[in-house]
Amino acid sequence: MQKRKLISLVLLRKLLTTAIFSIAFVALFSVPHIVPSSKDHKFNDKFPTLNGSKRDSNYEKLWKPPSNRGFLPCTKPTPNYTAPVESRGYLLVHTNGGLNQMRSGICDMVAVARILNATLVIPELDKRSFWQDTSNFSDVFDEEHFIDSLANDVKIVKNLPNELVNETRMVKQFISWSGMDYYENEIASLWEEYQVIRASKSDSRLANNHLPPDIQKLRCRACYEALRFSPHIEQIGKLLVERMRSLGLYIALHLRYEKDMLAFSGCTHDLSLDEAEELRIIRENTSYWKVKDIDPVEQRSRGFCPLTPKEVGIFLTALGYPSNTPIYIASGEIYGGESHMAELRSRYPLLMSKEKLASVEELEPFLNHASQMAALDYIVSIESDVFIQSYSGNMARAVEGHRRFLGRGRSISPDRKALVRLFDKLDQGTMTEGKKLSYRIIDLHRRRLGSPRKRKGPISGTKGMDRFRSEETFYANPLPDCLCRTEPSLQNISHIAQ
Repeated sequence: MQKRKLISLVLLRKLLTTAIFSIAFVALFSVPHIVPSSKDHKFNDKFPTLNGSKRDSNYEKLWKPPSNRGFLPCTKPTPNYTAPVESRGYLLVHTNGGLNQMRSGICDMVAVARILNATLVIPELDKRSFWQDTSNFSDVFDEEHFIDSLANDVKIVKNLPNELVNETRMVKQFISWSGMDYYENEIASLWEEYQVIRASKSDSRLANNHLPPDIQKLRCRACYEALRFSPHIEQIGKLLVERMRSLGLYIALHLRYEKDMLAFSGCTHDLSLDEAEELRIIRENTSYWKVKDIDPVEQRSRGFCPLTPKEVGIFLTALGYPSNTPIYIASGEIYGGESHMAELRSRYPLLMSKEKLASVEELEPFLNHASQMAALDYIVSIESDVFIQSYSGNMARAVEGHRRFLGRGRSISPDRKALVRLFDKLDQGTMTEGKKLSYRIIDLHRRRLGSPRKRKGPISGTKGMDRFRSEETFYANPLPDCLCRTEPSLQNISHIAQ
């Protein structure tokens, strides 16, 4: 009897051991990941997950975000900050440039309205720039959220009151990089004669530095909290992020190799004679581009040209990113199309874009609206594991600044001037791809990963407007004004959870 009981106990113990082992085995190999819904055009069937996770041996080297060194967003006003006082008049704003140029300009005009004790009328977006986009403010941004979020800072209205629509107004192009004295004295004095002031341009109209802390923090609240994209842009943007995430860790590459950029900068490296001539004619016929005669060789040697798609491929390979890395191309139409993308694609076949990730029906509302398409790129870039720009333009600076503010991932800014010398050696056959090139490129960019640092001031020896122009822009790096080494419980950082 006892022997039979003992056998039963042994069998029961074996069954329990087997069950526990089975559960542990299933748990060990069941790694959760985001998968697009079944109606996403069988997305996973087309693009299966390719790269590794945080446990991958390359994670530390290629993907790990830089330390935030204890810096956290700090946009809460100081104790002396008050609600808006009685308005002295209305500020109309005509923004200029592409999405990110307009975006920074809008945030500056919020601060200017505060300085002037003005009521800000919802800004008018640029419809006459190179892109000829007809979008209104509410098509690109969440208008109600913008007004409500800044209610304790500036009074904002959608339109001028009817009685002032035909009122004589002062049209003024504010001086670039102006400080408090200019707005508090020269511009504020205009209220004595006018009830409406119209700013004819919005870009770079406010100094990067030496402004009161509350004005700087207001700029950050406007940019990173109030100026949210419209709901339909946010919805599709998040969908694109989800689909990129389903592929694993990904790079967002701002490949500024578009017709307008190449024409404006005069950069023609690796282009045919016909392509170079086409770009020269565009530059010649664009009236608001002041510089017409440009030496493309000198431009490139000084680091003033965007990296070509071929050069970006060499750069990524040298950094160590494997060929199965998913890369989101955050840009408009690449000049020359596949003829200029072939070498990059041969190195990195998984090049994704809005057009590849979304269906025709999903993208249809945004077509022919460059600002709305750029907003989708902005969202995917902000959420990327690594952001790399081929040229330090308005979008690159805006994305890098926003990612710094949020403490989100690596942002790599290539040293174009140094890289050009290395790429030329490859072309001349005096250097080959391999460990030596990789070491040189990795060493060049060891300190260019987007970790927190104080905003750079003007280049030594520069004077006048060139001095301001040489500064790192406020929105490219909001430290020290809006990033502080402080206990998070004391700071207004609720937006991080949104």
